[in-house]
Amino acid sequence: MKNLFTNIRGDAFGGITAGIVALPLALAFGVSSGLGPSAGLYGAIFISFFAALFGGTNTQISGPTAPMTAVSMVIIAGIIAANDGSVEKALPAILTVFLLAGLMQIGLGILGLGKYIRYIPYPVVSGFMTAIGVIILVTQILPSLGYYPKEDMEYVNQFKAQAEEVILENILKEEAAEDIMVLEDFRETIARAEKVTEADILKESQTLAAKNASGVLGSLKVMPRALQNINWLEVILALGTIFIIYGFKRITTKVPSTLVALLVMSAIAILAKLDYRPIPRIPEGLPEFKAEIFTNFSLGSIQPYIFTALALSLLGAIDSLLTSIVADNMTKTKHKPNKELIGQGIGNSIASLFGGIPGAGATIRTVVNINSGGKTRLSGMIAGILLFIILLAIAPLASKIPAAVLAGILITVGIGVMDYKGLKAIPYLPKDVKIGPIKFSMEVMIMLVVLILSSVWDLVYAVGIGLVIASLMFMKKIGDLTAERSDVKSLKEEAWEDEGDFPINLKEEVFIKHIKGPLFFGSTSDFQALALQIPETASTVIMRLGRMQYMDQSGLYAMEDMLQDLRKRGVEVLFVGLLNQPRYMMERIDIIPDFIPEEHIFDKFKDCVKWVKQNVKDQY
Repeated sequence: MKNLFTNIRGDAFGGITAGIVALPLALAFGVSSGLGPSAGLYGAIFISFFAALFGGTNTQISGPTAPMTAVSMVIIAGIIAANDGSVEKALPAILTVFLLAGLMQIGLGILGLGKYIRYIPYPVVSGFMTAIGVIILVTQILPSLGYYPKEDMEYVNQFKAQAEEVILENILKEEAAEDIMVLEDFRETIARAEKVTEADILKESQTLAAKNASGVLGSLKVMPRALQNINWLEVILALGTIFIIYGFKRITTKVPSTLVALLVMSAIAILAKLDYRPIPRIPEGLPEFKAEIFTNFSLGSIQPYIFTALALSLLGAIDSLLTSIVADNMTKTKHKPNKELIGQGIGNSIASLFGGIPGAGATIRTVVNINSGGKTRLSGMIAGILLFIILLAIAPLASKIPAAVLAGILITVGIGVMDYKGLKAIPYLPKDVKIGPIKFSMEVMIMLVVLILSSVWDLVYAVGIGLVIASLMFMKKIGDLTAERSDVKSLKEEAWEDEGDFPINLKEEVFIKHIKGPLFFGSTSDFQALALQIPETASTVIMRLGRMQYMDQSGLYAMEDMLQDLRKRGVEVLFVGLLNQPRYMMERIDIIPDFIPEEHIFDKFKDCVKWVKQNVKDQY
């Protein structure tokens, strides 16, 4: 904190510029999430300020990002659907999940897990980022066309029968909770059903229609209806926004083109008094503390989302630390990953208490901050303060921004967030896997699996599946490499330097095996074949273990099985160069001394040779 005010001018300019860049994105991400523009703005204010104050990357600017918003969108839609389509009823559970994700991030930082984030394979990250782009791009086509499924009554009416079924199911659940025996007292069910109004059925139908049209698949399903009901004014506003964003960059990059597009297109719509659709109203005044997070807390309501909250916290960690690496490269500094996670967690936790959506370190805003002179954490705090001032000063005016303009901004975000580097590399990556006649790259397959599953199914599970596949393939490759390096070969083919003086007359009686790598579950199948490959003439096996640094439980039991087989054949086994970790493992289950007594364990090969000369007879 002592260096906080050493670069006030540069930090002020960097923070103000980053805050201006953040404004349209915060509003757009808030609308996209389903909680409204104020949720995006509140998230940007609190996360930017507190993540900068407590974080471990001096120049990082944080706030709602495309990946975090895409996952939040899924969480929000799911909880709203489970609460009869009411945002008000769902809000406490939604914010509790966000709070939980923030607290988990703090926990990740305290446990020191920040340094492990870098081990996530690139194909998983690439597939995920491209999927985020696809999701944002496809889901924003509908609002850019001016089509909203909940307002298309012909479409909504298709869900009336299903809505009545859901309402009846809810009545039966209520009665079960009240210990009413429905089959014995069905008149109570009828009485409650008669109280259901057409408005109730319509509301449930709209909820089902919105749910059916959500996500990539849902948007594609209703696309034909959207194209039949185009609102050309909304289309023009969206296209104008996209044109300015890409066109203004050709003139200058010193002024954020996103902000220029927002101001120009909003001014045209407002001053020309066009009949456009505005964004949801941004509440005036200070953000309200959402006490219902605690007063309405129910473990049952958030229990299904605990895993999702963990995934959200991990995504935020990855998103932030990747941006931290970019900042390090630009400023030639070194961030503190665990402190950064704690800062991000505090920012997300506080944002959730005031109704903000979660966020992470934002690469573009961070780059803008650094290029504008930001050097200390004061710049991120200033960005948050600027957004807070904007909230207090122009909330009524901001509420007049056309929804189509924000849809246009999000379309450019979706296009920009895709990993084109990974996509361009697809034809050039080595085809290292063969199934039948087809050869393909495993890295490309992992990327495509994550991309497709994230786009059409579930972001969280898709990443989990991608990580599992990547881990399994890594294990297989390491196992293959270990087996390749540890092939069972004759002494003559594989003699090490210190084996040159080994008695030639004992080469039939003594078999030397070199283990040149870890003995773990990925390499046990090849190791288990060792006993079968040892010549029938051998009465003694020397196992050189100086390069076997690690042994897991699978490797331990494979070793035990092999020693049992050799004992049955009357073969003596000698260990040379046994390291501490494998020795500890073998002592735990008494391989040492039951199978390998201490006198059969040698530190140096020459000591082992001395024992062989004294105890092994030349028989062949």
